[in-house]
Amino acid sequence: MAGRTRREVGVRAPWWFVVPAIAVYLFIVVVPSVNGALFSFTDWNGLRPDWAVVGPDNYARVFADRTARDALVNTLVLAAAATVVQNVVGLLLALGVNSMVKSRYVLRVIFFAPVVLTPLVAGYVWSFLLSPNGAVNDALRAVGLGSLAHDWLGDPDTGLYAIVAEIVWQFSGYSMVIYLAGLQAIPSEVLEAATIDGAGAWSKFRRVVLPLLNGAVVINVMLCLIGGLKQFDQVMAMTGGGPGTATETISTTIYKSAFSLGDFPFSIALAVVMTVVIAVLAGIQFRLTQRKSS
Repeated sequence: MAGRTRREVGVRAPWWFVVPAIAVYLFIVVVPSVNGALFSFTDWNGLRPDWAVVGPDNYARVFADRTARDALVNTLVLAAAATVVQNVVGLLLALGVNSMVKSRYVLRVIFFAPVVLTPLVAGYVWSFLLSPNGAVNDALRAVGLGSLAHDWLGDPDTGLYAIVAEIVWQFSGYSMVIYLAGLQAIPSEVLEAATIDGAGAWSKFRRVVLPLLNGAVVINVMLCLIGGLKQFDQVMAMTGGGPGTATETISTTIYKSAFSLGDFPFSIALAVVMTVVIAVLAGIQFRLTQRKSS
């Protein structure tokens, strides 16, 4: 009996350790999320105790509202552009600092430093740099390229991509660290064998290094994609969603609908739509990368 009890405890003990964490997660995340999603089917205004069920009316409003549609398109464009550029830049930085240059450790610190900044602070700094009389335009004028000076954040055609540039600048170092870990995990014998077989630098990277970095690529792409789809801080700091709705994202629209207009059911319905979009795109991305790996 004693022996069986010890074996049972040895098998079941790990599950008991995670029960408190699961309970806290359910209480703080799952229950409020489900409760909030239920309110998207009501006309609750966030204050009064009485409310009525209106069914899918709020979701119909989401897809009929032009601002919400523009925000969805902007969010997808921002997430796609930031994901592609950030991963390319992060991989290039990782390849550079993985070399044997003497300053590689200092460069790693420099490239990673923007990551530790608060996104809101970084957004405000970039808003000053990209203002009509900011440092970027002053630098262009100083080198004789004044014709390129531009109101980067005030132009509907460039505002969204200026935000993408800030995101790439701040978080490429984060992607760099993940890719660097993947590069350092590649056995040196594999690279030496490829060199002996006559593989050039590009062929070695494409046929040896990149396939072995698949795990790092999956992690980076998923993190970048999810971060871009829920982007809020930089947008509010740099443009506030303007001019017009040119840089509105789903997150900024949710915030304004709830706390500026008091339309809580609409904002909750939009949040549910955003959650579904993130889940679907993340799932598709994960399946595609896993299939490529296999």
